[in-house]
Amino acid sequence: MRAITTAPGRALSRGGGFWLGIYALLAAAWLTVWVMDPRAALPAELRGLGAETIAALCLAAVRDASFLGLWLMWAVMAAAMMLPTALPAVRIFADFSETVAARRPEAASALALPALASGFLAVWAGFAVAAALGQIALSQGGYIAFGADAVNSPGVAAILLLLAGLWQFSALKEACLRRCRLPGAYFVAAWRPGARAAFGMGGKLGLHCLGCCWALMLLAFVGGTTNLLFMAGATLLMMLEKLPEIGRPLTRPLGALLIAAGAGTGAYAVVAAT
Repeated sequence: MRAITTAPGRALSRGGGFWLGIYALLAAAWLTVWVMDPRAALPAELRGLGAETIAALCLAAVRDASFLGLWLMWAVMAAAMMLPTALPAVRIFADFSETVAARRPEAASALALPALASGFLAVWAGFAVAAALGQIALSQGGYIAFGADAVNSPGVAAILLLLAGLWQFSALKEACLRRCRLPGAYFVAAWRPGARAAFGMGGKLGLHCLGCCWALMLLAFVGGTTNLLFMAGATLLMMLEKLPEIGRPLTRPLGALLIAAGAGTGAYAVVAAT
């Protein structure tokens, strides 16, 4: 009888269809990020898929500073960069939900995993709104040149670098990192059955992730909002930072490096202005 009740729980809580969908979403997001970068050579095979058209639309959004286009660009960037950092937590949630469903089959939900991921992505979609508005303000203030994807002001770049560096030492960042590095304890305490509860847990997980990574994400204004190399490097850093054994000795040295870069950039800005 146990085998009969466990199988539906396993199928519902960690169905293969969800993982295929999440990896397809990641692949589509990174493909879009790739074609957004005017520095990246586009293979002939992608031209036939209309990737050049996608790239043109994304670059037009940067050039024209249109809110909807910029929001979509930042939302795609957030999905591409932040979903990989959340996959270990999603796997832990799937395992924990399977364990609960094995004991309580009525608690299994086919929508729990999609709802968890949707709650997480909803937080970053909100971040994309703020980032798009920030990019419009920087463009209108002349801090991002026409058609460019990074700030042209050393002073603004210094502020962003210093902000990101100082945030690495903040107590709030440390608290968010603790939750991101040990999501199992959070799920044990917060788990409730049903898709609505899973969406809420995904939203809280997204808020903790936002607390960890928002300042690093804003460095896209320094490295380039369509720069594939910057985005890949930043994604790797944020993934490593969320790993307990690697992340703990990485966080503060990274902060010190960013502060040093900000101080150097600020000194250059002062010299250039005199």
